[in-house]
Amino acid sequence: MTVFIGIAALMTLLVVAWLVYPLLRSKQTGGVSAERLNIDIHRDQLKALEADLVRGVISPQDFEATRDELQLRLLDDTESFVPPQTQPSSNFWSAKRTAWLLGLSTPVLALGLYLQLGAPAAINPVATTAVDEQQIKQMIDTLAAKLKANPDNPQGWAMLARSYKVMGRLEEAKQAFEKAGAYVHTDPDVLLDYAALLGTLNGSKLDGQAGQMIDEVLKLSPNHPNGLMLSGISAYQRADYAGAVRQWEKLLTLLDPASPDAQQIQANIEDARAQGKLPPNDVTKLPPVAGAAAAGSMTPEMINQMVERLANRLKDNPNDYPGWARLANAYKVQGKLDEAVQAFGKTGPLLDSDANLITQYADLLATRAKGNFTGQPIALLDKALRLDPKQPNALMMAAQAAYQAADYRTAIRHWETVLTVLPEGSEDGKLVKGEIAEAKTKLATHSKP
Repeated sequence: MTVFIGIAALMTLLVVAWLVYPLLRSKQTGGVSAERLNIDIHRDQLKALEADLVRGVISPQDFEATRDELQLRLLDDTESFVPPQTQPSSNFWSAKRTAWLLGLSTPVLALGLYLQLGAPAAINPVATTAVDEQQIKQMIDTLAAKLKANPDNPQGWAMLARSYKVMGRLEEAKQAFEKAGAYVHTDPDVLLDYAALLGTLNGSKLDGQAGQMIDEVLKLSPNHPNGLMLSGISAYQRADYAGAVRQWEKLLTLLDPASPDAQQIQANIEDARAQGKLPPNDVTKLPPVAGAAAAGSMTPEMINQMVERLANRLKDNPNDYPGWARLANAYKVQGKLDEAVQAFGKTGPLLDSDANLITQYADLLATRAKGNFTGQPIALLDKALRLDPKQPNALMMAAQAAYQAADYRTAIRHWETVLTVLPEGSEDGKLVKGEIAEAKTKLATHSKP
């Protein structure tokens, strides 16, 4: 409301100035005016400003604000002062008195007309919001009435369903989607809205009919971003963590790597890998990106900025323990091992309950100790294996630590447990079998008298 009053007052003052200026301006019979010089200067400034906009030096918003300022300055600077050359009039209604009359009466007249013809309540944001909501409700009710009179309009029923969904009228939205019939299955966006609605009505579970609709969306549009997102959520809810990772990694290729959405999807992927005890990606590689990003736009500077943004956000959210874990791993990738150790120390209860996180911390400490697992790293690995006896990475590192200590029996036991969680015939399995064979050879050699 204050902004409106300020703008109205400014406009009134400009009108008054426009009216009284000719009356107060002295007639010029001689002298030198700076008006033309000021106009030329301001024209050059405006051209320079437009050139900056074209080059992208300033934003459109800054351009508009600066242009308005230049124009107002031009209005002030083009008033030439020339000493009066004529005698003042002897009439009572002189130009000066007329200017005063217009200056005083114009604002009063404008205010009176506004109070009589305007709508002061319209500048009340609360009242405006209430009016808007009421208008929206009336529009939706009008559409519903038209569709009842002419029900053979599937697009109209779909529009009504989505409107009901936005308004929180979920049961009515479901009924409207049903009346849209086969049309729903021709539009991926409409079908996805319907699936999300069914999931909401089913306690946020995207299974059953909702899951089938999401699959149908991806058949119609395999790279539909929201379809990939909901498909990943559906798989995660079914404990199909590999499926969730697969869908979200595909979605990640469609997003700007520096965007908050991409960071959130990456966090979801890491969580799904941890929940499913899936082998992590090679942390020295960035996730796949599409288009220009794949050509090299994801620079080290951009990565550093992403990590810095995450660190700044965590300062304001110190209890975001998964966030601290992501920051710790990011620091590790950057080679900032001391910062990574500090970040792991802020993961709170996760260091007592998350076997995957504990294993990552042990790996970091061993890396910082040049591959030495003695001390805290092996203690952390033992802790992780107590929580999850078949944690693959913990088993591999514990086996390596035991082998370094010439405890070949323990190393063999850990590697044999690893084989029970690896796919039969996999390359990793072949490597582990080779390690077991070598450890058995070492054990036999050391066992001889």
